[in-house]
Amino acid sequence: MGPPADREGALAVLREAVDLGITHIDTSDAYGPHVTNELIREALHPYPESLFIATKVGAVRDENGGWPPVRRPEDLRKQVQENLVSLGGDTLDLVNLRLGDAGGRGPESVDEAFGTLAELQKEGLIRHLGVSNATAEQIAQARSVAPIVCVQNMYNLAYREDGALVAELAAEGIAYVPFFPLGGFSPLRSETLSKVVRRVGASPRSVALAWLLRRSPNILLIPGTSSVDHLRENVAGAGTALSDEDTAELDTIGR
Repeated sequence: MGPPADREGALAVLREAVDLGITHIDTSDAYGPHVTNELIREALHPYPESLFIATKVGAVRDENGGWPPVRRPEDLRKQVQENLVSLGGDTLDLVNLRLGDAGGRGPESVDEAFGTLAELQKEGLIRHLGVSNATAEQIAQARSVAPIVCVQNMYNLAYREDGALVAELAAEGIAYVPFFPLGGFSPLRSETLSKVVRRVGASPRSVALAWLLRRSPNILLIPGTSSVDHLRENVAGAGTALSDEDTAELDTIGR
């Protein structure tokens, strides 16, 4: 919510990410609101051809920092246009429909909202579609309206509710993008994790991210950071080698 404490530092993180070879950036015009997209545009526009920017619509920020759902067709069209303007471009690479609310997932029909995004895709404003904070039933419902390329849900070492879903999506060639891959606003803490960290000789961040990458080939990571040092640490996680023993121990953490 609001501008970053260190604007130049935020721009440096974005530029360093691309320099490190990262090709997938996750954002939303609701972050800030507007601030994050404007920073991405300032730091990286014109975008490298290899860069894939995923955004989301379906919720906005209120003055208290809440996430009220806003998913009427006219509102979704407005949010897509706002993302186009703030990012600077004629087409959005990927738009995820964010479902549920700040409390998590919830039952609701996605037909009308996802149908609106499918119309915008046909109009050439969106290349690919996905869903976020979605149940298995909502994912199936969205797929009955239009093809999806990814699901963005909460998943990490400690929170494994989507375990079966990850495998099902992998079989269908659909990416699974876990948000809060490092545990959310409270870092992952576990004696088992600490034990593996000591044995591997890497940071807890690197081990947690390496576990996710080893979990399934369709997992794409979006750990957030405002620090270049943490960014480099996160990237190092992609190269952290975990043995079968390490993985089996880490598997005991979640539920």
